[in-house]
Parts: sequence; structure tokens; C-alpha cells
Amino acid sequence: MKLYRDILIKAKQEHYAIPHFNINNLEWAKYILEECEANKSPVFLGVSLGATKYMGGFDVIVGMVNGLIKDLNITIPVMLHLDHASNIEDCKKAYDAGFRSIMIDASRYSLEENIAMTKEVSTYCKDALIEAETGHIGGSEDNLTSEIYYTTLEDSKEFLNNTKIDMYAPALGSVHGIYKGTPQINTQRMHEISSTFDIPLVLHGGSGLPSSILKECIQNGVCKINFNTELQLAWNKSVRDFIYNNIAVYDPRKIISAGEQSLKKEVKNYIEILGSKNKGL
Repeated sequence: MKLYRDILIKAKQEHYAIPHFNINNLEWAKYILEECEANKSPVFLGVSLGATKYMGGFDVIVGMVNGLIKDLNITIPVMLHLDHASNIEDCKKAYDAGFRSIMIDASRYSLEENIAMTKEVSTYCKDALIEAETGHIGGSEDNLTSEIYYTTLEDSKEFLNNTKIDMYAPALGSVHGIYKGTPQINTQRMHEISSTFDIPLVLHGGSGLPSSILKECIQNGVCKINFNTELQLAWNKSVRDFIYNNIAVYDPRKIISAGEQSLKKEVKNYIEILGSKNKGL
């Protein structure tokens, strides 16, 4: 894991960010890996608990991703990441299956409980990158709709002084899903946290944010940015258009692969915005 920790530190020092793209099936994993390899960008492949259940379980996903990396001759650093696990047991199961990047999201609990849960996950998943969150990122997540609870500098200090994590996701105005209205990202507090603690920051809800905001976040310590919704929207449109114009086609491979180029276009666009191209050499 030292390699992956070094990659994050390098990203912070050189002011670029590593993209995190959520995968939802084999095709998404394949296309994202292919496009990241073509651009020599390191990548986090994010897997939510919902996606884990949909794809069959942690062991299925580890086997699938490892098989793709081998058979597609992927040479870039690939971090298979458990995204927003809200309980300790799922973190342990993912780690035991082979995930080596784990997010324990205990942000809905008290700060003291969040610290305790994060410490337990860090102790058990000792060879993995650990990500955690304080405050609460708004939007739709696992069919739950929530408000934004902004992280304070004081909570960040207490949390980071009492946990040993590799990536920190303070809630500073981003949301999951589609933004309604103008995003209010608190980059000033982001800067305060980043300058106080030498830890890579994570921005959730990157989809839909203007490139200017993404780049400003990177300048203020963000080293990993998560994307999902924008890829889903692009995929959805291309597949729907294909079905509408090819009503006689019933081969699922042709239908599903209709979204390949639009998804890869989004991946390449974010790699360029984040400045991660050729950082995975």
C-alpha cells in the first residue's frame, strides 16, 4: 500500500487529483480501465454497497477486476475502493475479499462514535488505504436523501488527531446526485484543513461541478475526486438513443455497449480536468 499512499502524496504535492469512478457492472469496469490505461491515469474504482449487492458480492467484484487488469494488460495503478460503507462488518468483509482501499462512512453518528468506528476499521484493515468522512455530504445515497452538514475545523482537528487514515473527506458543500442550484463549495475551509493537516483530501459529488471549482479544490488540497452521476447520465442517454433507433436489436451486448463511447468520453474529460493524465506511468 505504500505505492498507493505515495501516489496520493505526490498528487497533493504536484496539485492534481486522482479520479474515482464508480463501477456498476463488468462493462463499466472494463471501459473505465481501458480509458484510464489509454491516458495513463491512476484510478480508484469505487464500489458502493448497493453495487456490491447488485454484482453478486465482494469476492465477485475482486475476481472480476483482477481478471480485467490481467487480461486487458492494465499497467496503471488501480485502487479497488469500497465506497461509503456505513458499518464495520462490510469494511471487514471487503478487506478480507481483497479490497485495499476502504471508506468507512460513520458521519451520521456522533463524532466520538465516528472516531471509534474509524479506528476499528483502520486496525483491522491494516494493509489498506482508509478513507473517512466528517460532516455529511448531501444528496441521494442508497435511496436516502439528506441535508449537508458542513465540517468544522474543530471537528477535523479532533477527528484527525484521533484516527490514522490516509484520505479525508470533509463535507464542504458537495452533494451526491444532480446539483440543484449553484453549488456552494467552501474552499476556504478546505484550505484551512489542508494547510493544518498534511493529509490528502477527498471531494465527493464531483459530477456536475464546473471545471473551475474542481481545479480550485485541487489547489486547496483535494487529491481524489469522486464521479458517478455524470457517467450514468451519459450512459443512459446513449443506450436510450440506441434502443429507440434500433428497436429490432435484442442482443444485450449490443444494447449495453451502446454507452461505451459516451462513458469513455466523460472519463477522459475528467482525467484532463484533474490533471492525472500520464501520472500512472
